[in-house]
Amino acid sequence: MTQSAYVYAAARTPFGRFGGALAGVRPDDLAAVAIRGVVARAPGLDPACIGDVVLGCGNQAGEDNRNVARMATLLAGLPTSVPGTTVNRLCGSSLEAALVASRTIETGDADIVLAGGVESMTRAPWVLPKPTHPFPAGDVSAVSTTLGWRLVNEAMPLEWTTSLGECNELLGEKFGISRARQDEFAARSQALAHEAWEGGFYADLIVPMEQLARDEGIRPGTTAEMLATLPTAFRSAGAGGTISAGNASPLSDGASALLLASGQIDLGVDPLARVAGRGAHALAPQDFGYAPVEAAEKALRRAGISWGEVSAVELNEAFAVQALACIDAWLDRGLRDPNLVNSCGGAIALGHPLGASGGRIIGTLAHRLRESGDRWGVAAICIGVGQGLAVVLENVARTGGPR
Repeated sequence: MTQSAYVYAAARTPFGRFGGALAGVRPDDLAAVAIRGVVARAPGLDPACIGDVVLGCGNQAGEDNRNVARMATLLAGLPTSVPGTTVNRLCGSSLEAALVASRTIETGDADIVLAGGVESMTRAPWVLPKPTHPFPAGDVSAVSTTLGWRLVNEAMPLEWTTSLGECNELLGEKFGISRARQDEFAARSQALAHEAWEGGFYADLIVPMEQLARDEGIRPGTTAEMLATLPTAFRSAGAGGTISAGNASPLSDGASALLLASGQIDLGVDPLARVAGRGAHALAPQDFGYAPVEAAEKALRRAGISWGEVSAVELNEAFAVQALACIDAWLDRGLRDPNLVNSCGGAIALGHPLGASGGRIIGTLAHRLRESGDRWGVAAICIGVGQGLAVVLENVARTGGPR
C-alpha cells in the first residue's frame, strides 16, 4: 500500500533580473539559500532525517555543474549524511524534482525529501566544443549557454531547432492570438504580482537576501498601451511579429525549495497540500508552448477530478502567447474562469530562472489554496523541446489533514 506525499513548506529566493542584483551570486549559493529557508519553516524537522535532496537545473554547464543539489546541500549546512541528486527537464526541472520527490515518498523509499531547483542565467558560461583533432587550423566560436539550442546535432530537423521565440510566434499564428491580447495579459501579470507583494502574499514564501529582498522584474504601473510601444523581438511587426520583451518572461536568476513528506511524521508544521496527480506530455519540439494542455489533463485524470472542480491554476508564463493558448484550451475543457490562473502574477513579472520556476509555481499554488480555502489546484509548465509537466494539489485543510 502506498502512502501519500504532502507539501509541508515552500521557500524561494527573490528572482533577480539578468545582470541584476543577484548577478554576483553563484547558483549553488542561491540553492543553499532556498534550502536553508525551507528547512527553517519546519521547526520540528531533524535535518538528519531528510532522505534525499532533489534539485532541478536546466544548464549545468558552469558553477552549477557536478551535481548542484549535493553541493547546495553541503553549502546549506545540512548533515553530510543527507544525499542529493540533480535532475534536468529544462524549464520543468524543479517541477520534475518535486514529482520525483513525491514518488519517492509514495513508495516508502523516504519519508522526507527536499525538492526544488536553481538557475543563474546571468552566470551561465560560454562554452567551446572540443576539437576532434588537436590544434585545429580554423577559428573556434564560444557558445552562450544562457538559453536555447547550442551545439545542435545536425541530424535534428530544422523545424525542431527553431528558436523559442519563433516557435511561439508560430503558436500565435495557429490560434489567432493577437499582440494586443498578449500585451493585456502581460500588463495583468505585472499588476497582480505587484498587488500580491504589496498585500503580503509573498512574505511567507521569500527568503530575503542581502543583495535583493523582492522580485526584481516587477514593473508597477505597466499598461498594455505602454507594452504596445516596445519593438518585437523575433520577427518585425511588418512580418507579423507579436512577441516583445514586455510580453515574454525575462532571463532571471533564482532558486526555489519545497519540503515534501509523508503524513506519518511531525515536522512542527501542518502540511499545506497533498500531491494528488501528476502528468507529463510531449509533442513536436516546435509546439512546446502547448504541451501543458495535455499534461494537465493527465494530472487531472490521475487525481480523479475535472476542470470544473479546480479553483486555482499556476501556469508558468514563458510567453504571454503560450499562456493564452493553454488557458483558451482549458476554458474549452471546463476551466470556470481565466482569472483563476496566476492570480498573484506570473513569470512575465516575477521572472523565469529556468530550473527554479517549477518549485515557485508549486509553492505559490499551495499557498493560494491555503489562503482561499479552496480544495483543488493545478500547476503546469511548458518545457523546451516539446514537453510539458503538470501536478494537481489538494488542500489538506479541506480534507481534515493527512490520510
